Amino acid sequence: MSRKNRRFSTFNLSFLDIMSCGFGAVALIFLMIKHGADNQVDRPSLELMAEANLLNEEVLDGDKQLVDIQNTLSDLDQRLAEAQGLARRINDNVLALRNRVTTLSQDNTDQQIKELEKQLNDARVERERLAQQERERGSDARRFMGQGQRQYLTGLKLGGARILILVDASASMLDETIVNVIRRRNMSATARQSAPKWLRAVNTVQWLVAQLPTQSRYQIYTFNTKPTSVIPDSEGIWLSISDRNQLENAVQNLSLISPEKGTSLANVFTSIYQFEERPDNIYLITDGLPTQGEQTPNKNTVSGKERLKLFRDAAETLPMGVPVNIILLPMEGDWMAAAEYWKLGQITGGSFLSPSKDWP
Repeated sequence: MSRKNRRFSTFNLSFLDIMSCGFGAVALIFLMIKHGADNQVDRPSLELMAEANLLNEEVLDGDKQLVDIQNTLSDLDQRLAEAQGLARRINDNVLALRNRVTTLSQDNTDQQIKELEKQLNDARVERERLAQQERERGSDARRFMGQGQRQYLTGLKLGGARILILVDASASMLDETIVNVIRRRNMSATARQSAPKWLRAVNTVQWLVAQLPTQSRYQIYTFNTKPTSVIPDSEGIWLSISDRNQLENAVQNLSLISPEKGTSLANVFTSIYQFEERPDNIYLITDGLPTQGEQTPNKNTVSGKERLKLFRDAAETLPMGVPVNIILLPMEGDWMAAAEYWKLGQITGGSFLSPSKDWP
């Protein structure tokens, strides 16, 4: 009876189950979110780490540069101190010198003034003397500068009213060695004119002419087997140094000569007697003893003894009392030439010069 009267409701049971499940789901979700929040891991940023490392490196570089700057400042301070010390010593020395000068000037003023006046007068006299010499020199007529603009002490006795320059233009003037002389003498005239040894002879004549007094007279002969004046048809005639055009022509004509043939001193010494007035000074530019006398020899060779005899015979024909100044450009194998020409210079009262290859 009681069971029949009891009422059953499905809604009430389902509602409780649903509510229980809902609360359980909410609690589970809450636990899951809380757990995830507690276990979150902080991951570092790579960009921030790279920037931090770069800043650290810049800091280290800055520290290093700071140390270098501090060291440089220390060196500069030390140098400044040394410079200041040196400046003080220099100032002390200058002051001491000034005091000494003041003392000396007070004690010896009159004597020093007299000495300075004497030096001034001596300098004026020397200047006038040099000016007078310059006016008398041939440099006013023609200029010639040595290689490198050097000056030379030659020992040659320059000067005279009538000056005769004799230039050896034989084939031996082409070179210092026999082999090269043979080789060059078979060349053209133009090639022989540019031979180094011959150019030295031409330059020597130019140097001599530049040293001669302007008021003197001159003549230039070239010779091999026979003598010839460099100015055509002027043999036996003295030319004036002051005539610049004629002087330039003489030097130009000399440079156009091509050395050839043998050497005869006898003929060129005999030609001196063509002048009505004998020379005051003779300059002989040659390279060795002669190879023939007044006549052409019948044979093609000449020995050393024969050349020595030819030289001595020619020397006897020279006019008495005329200085002969010899400029020797040595030739290979002619070892007696230097001694014989030196003796000729001594006997005649002239001089002897055997210059270096870069002279004049």
